Order: sequence, then C-alpha cells, then structure tokens
Amino acid sequence: MTHELVEKSKKYLWLPFTQMKDYDKDPLIIESGNGTKVKDSAGKEYYDGFSSVWLNVHGHRKKELDEAIKNQLEKIAHSTLLGMTNVPATELAEKLVQLTPEKLTRVFYSDSGAEAMEIALKMAFQYWQNKGKTKKQSFIAMHNGYHGDTIGAVSVGSVDLFHDIYGPLMFKSLKAPIPNVYRSESEDPIQCRDECLHILEDLLKEKHEEIAALSIESMIQGAAGMVVYPDGFLKGVRELCSKYDVLMIVDEVAAGFGRTGKMFACEHENVQPDLMAAGKGITGGYLPIAVTFTTEEMYEAFYDDYEKLKTFFHGHSYTGNQLGCAVALENLRLFESENIVGQAAEKADYLRDILQELYSLAHVGDVRQLGMMCGIELVASKETKEPFPFEKRVGYHVSLKMRELGMLTRPMGDVIVFMPPLVSTKEELADMTAIMKEAITEVTAVVV
Repeated sequence: MTHELVEKSKKYLWLPFTQMKDYDKDPLIIESGNGTKVKDSAGKEYYDGFSSVWLNVHGHRKKELDEAIKNQLEKIAHSTLLGMTNVPATELAEKLVQLTPEKLTRVFYSDSGAEAMEIALKMAFQYWQNKGKTKKQSFIAMHNGYHGDTIGAVSVGSVDLFHDIYGPLMFKSLKAPIPNVYRSESEDPIQCRDECLHILEDLLKEKHEEIAALSIESMIQGAAGMVVYPDGFLKGVRELCSKYDVLMIVDEVAAGFGRTGKMFACEHENVQPDLMAAGKGITGGYLPIAVTFTTEEMYEAFYDDYEKLKTFFHGHSYTGNQLGCAVALENLRLFESENIVGQAAEKADYLRDILQELYSLAHVGDVRQLGMMCGIELVASKETKEPFPFEKRVGYHVSLKMRELGMLTRPMGDVIVFMPPLVSTKEELADMTAIMKEAITEVTAVVV
C-alpha cells in the first residue's frame, strides 16, 4: 500500500512550494497524528517540529477539538455568509473582538492568511476612496516581508524570488527597511532600529499623501528567516503611521494565537493596528479559517445607502464556515482553560536556555527566538557570517537528516525553522533540540 500511495502521489500531485524533482527523490506521505507527533504511511513517527507549517497548537487529535467538529456536523456543515450569518461565526466574532487590541472591533472572515491580507489591502484602498481621498492608492512594503502568495499579498511583500518571477503581475509598492540585527554592520539593536525608522519617516514625509497603508509582520518576520525586531521598532512604525495619516496593516497570521507568548504579538509593544490579519492557530491547526480585523472608524466608512456604492464587494464561498468557526471557538476555550498563552511564555524561557547549546556548533551563526517561534541560521563562517553557497542547500539537507532522525520541519534557505506545537512538553522540546543539533553537526561536517 505504501509503494502504491507513493507512486500515486508522484503521478497525480503537484505540491506547494516544492520542486517536484526533490519530492520524487524523497517522498513522504503522512497518514495519522497524535499529540506532537505524526506518522507516515510506512508507520514511522516524527516530531511535528514546525506545527505542520506553523498551525498546530494543542497537538494532533485533541479530543475537545474533534468533538466540536462532530457536534457541529450534527447541525450543519456550511451555509453562506453573503447577506446572512450563522451561529458559530457570530459567537466567534464576539469572542475574537474580546481578545484583540481594543481598537479592533470588526471581523471579516476568509479561508487563509493570504486572503486575510488581500482583504486588508482592499479595505485600506477603498477606505480612502470612500473618504474622498482618492490620491491615497499606494502601499509600503517592508524589505523581505512575506504576507502570502496571492498577487496582492506578494505585491506588498518583498521577497526577491517572487518579484523576479511574478513582477509583471503585481502592483508596485514602496519599500522600507527592516532592522536585521545579525546582518547589520553595527549589530547594535538600537542603532539598527533607529536607522530604519529614520528611513521610513523620510519616505512617509515625502509620499504620505499618496500612501494608503503600510503592511508589516508583527514583531518578527517569518519567511525572511525568523528575524526578530529590536525593542520599540513596531511601536515606532505605529507612531509614524499615525503621524503621517497612513493606515497600519499588521500581519499576525503566523505570530498570532499564542505563538510568541502573547495572544497577539503586537501586544508586546501595545500596538493598536488599523487592520490586522490572523489565521493559522485560530482553529488549533484543524481547519482553514482566517480573519481580518478592523476598527469601527473603518467600518463606518463603508456603511451607507446601497446606491452610494460604498459596500465592500468581496467574499469567498466558505467564508465563516460553521465547522471551522465551531472548532475555533473550542480552541479559544482551551486557550483559556489550559492557560496556553501562559504555558507558551514559560516554555519559551526554557527553550531559550536549551537553544543556546546550538551556539557551540561550528556553523550556527545566530539563534533567533520570539516565544515559540525560532530560527537557527547556518553559516559557512561564524567569524565573517559568510553564508553557505546557495547550490549547497545546507538547510534543506539538514531538514532531510532531521526527518531521518525523527523530526519534521521546513527550512527558510539556511535558516532552520523550529516552531513546535504550543503544548510540547519540556522533555519533547529537549528531544527536538537534540535532533536539530545532531542533524546540523552531521550535515555541516560533510559540506565543509
């Protein structure tokens, strides 16, 4: 059966973000999961070291989440949210607004983080049109930012690979720098932060009359290699957006729902966004639900007689799906009853201590962490920070070795991503760290 499944996967599937030539050499089919581990079709178990791409909170097959979906199935699986609502979508919206920064009072549902960002962009654009400030049509994107793979989300990202390939499809955005302390010349967090804020202010001062919004990942850039912002940077961006009358869109898709030791990462600096996208952990990693939060002021700019054409003309077939909203409600109940955010913050302190052991390895240049979001940057030279040659694919080969040793993750270039389920025990975290250490040691010894 395993061989047959593998051959079918090679014949019929096209996997996301995957060079299928790689998959054909190293296929993997997940069959089941339990707790912090998943099992493949051959029966081998692996730690889920990246929470199934940053999603899982409570582990796999969490009884309460399973039951929430079963109970909802006995009522209805789905009905549209176009012109009407449903019970779990309504109750979830109320619960979410109670958890978000106080300025955010409205919830718009979608199916993925990229869609949540697309919605935020369209809302920001139309907001100014509805307000009569029609010149405000451009956006600021942060260097190396990533917000998803739809065209709008890519347009306000700044990943060179995407822009090289899809540039002709995208709208242009203005670029502002992000402070990457490890890669800066000074390595002084404050200097690095202030230099970036000064450049951003110069841009806003010159072009604020044409800028609708700025988009930024909250407190940490994920796809850029887990780049953690220096203290005060996100807050400084908020202050500049307010000063120059530019909307601030905060992307909490990866960082939200406890992943950083706060329910939402912007809470670390008490930042109040104008729009906020969230997803991934909202259902505990069970079903595709995402949300775009916004303020009452923005909502009111769309609220008018129909013939004024201020309606937000946007929606998806499965928006506000009952199954997803029901499991999200149970997920948030578990957050409260099991103190998931508090546990995550405590475990993050333990994880910080044991991750320091990785600095003893010859080719670990930097270990970055915010809560339970971690990145280990591998370099050819610690002294010069020289990266490994692109064609060596060191991070990829380390991840394959980790798979062999019983742990799954997906690197960002030569940055090893470590984002385990929030309920991982300290013993499990230690086991996973040991696997990373062994894999890095073995692979880099051969490469060098």
